[in-house]
Amino acid sequence: MIEKYNKPFFLGILALALQIASASVSARAASIATNTQSQQCGVELVTLGVGQDGGAPHIGRLDDPAWANIDLTLWPTSLALIDHRADKRYLFETTPEITRQLHLLHQLAPTQRSGLAIDGVFLTHAHIGHYTGLMFFGREAAGARSIPVHVMPRFANYLRTNGPWEQLVRLQNVSLVEMASRRPERLAPDITVTPLRVPHRDEYSETVGFLIETDGADALFIPDIDSWDAWKRNDDVAIEELVSKVDYAFLDATFYDDNELPGRDMSEIPHPRVVDMMERFADLPDAVRHGIKFIHFNHTNPIRYRQSEETRNVLARGYGIARAGERFCLID
Repeated sequence: MIEKYNKPFFLGILALALQIASASVSARAASIATNTQSQQCGVELVTLGVGQDGGAPHIGRLDDPAWANIDLTLWPTSLALIDHRADKRYLFETTPEITRQLHLLHQLAPTQRSGLAIDGVFLTHAHIGHYTGLMFFGREAAGARSIPVHVMPRFANYLRTNGPWEQLVRLQNVSLVEMASRRPERLAPDITVTPLRVPHRDEYSETVGFLIETDGADALFIPDIDSWDAWKRNDDVAIEELVSKVDYAFLDATFYDDNELPGRDMSEIPHPRVVDMMERFADLPDAVRHGIKFIHFNHTNPIRYRQSEETRNVLARGYGIARAGERFCLID
């Protein structure tokens, strides 16, 4: 019990430990910012996380090397769209690590505005790594005021009718904006965001990806999908055609192959495998393949490690692997 120890000394040690932990996270964010080439650009995308929902180090995995090496940490997948011309910033996904991800965003793209300085949020679906960061907008944390949250209709109904999310709506911490598949949402005269329905587990909401179009470069963001073939059958959309029309395609790369989860039938987890996608896109031009950026890695996926054989294979075949803190200029 604490009474056995000198309380001031004990509390001092505890405070020091917390300061060290906080400093380590800040140092990692600063390292990402320092090692990322800054681009002077009017509108850009920034990757704030590239991991699957649970991130890494992963819960219950004491052998995860990220416990000992903070540089191996994976934050769940999130992008930021920044319009420097109007000092506007939009998030794609609000993850459980949103506090640290916003800190990274502030380091990479400082703003003179106070508070969250977020002008809108776009959410793909209601799985934990993609939307639960909304909780930090509430009265217990940021106490945000009417942040526009763009979601599909079923997702909007889920947020309005289930706690704790309904409190965010009722207290006007967020303002829900209902989207429709393939209907563009205009953020500026030269920027639109269009949701595209994709097949995935839809327990509480629809699932979408986003097409981000500008007068400069365009980007596609699909962090979760069950099958490219199912998408084509359902919506007559061929992923090969779509990635050929954009400059950057951030695509679901949850698993590298079928050998990552011993003892489990991986056919029950129907994400496209990286090895299969590399074959699928192999005949596309070099420039198109280079624009494909794999994202949303499970903690078991070896491409999370920069020096792995699998990472070298992906890069050698002309594809990209997204990393936190990377910047992609859309409009000069």
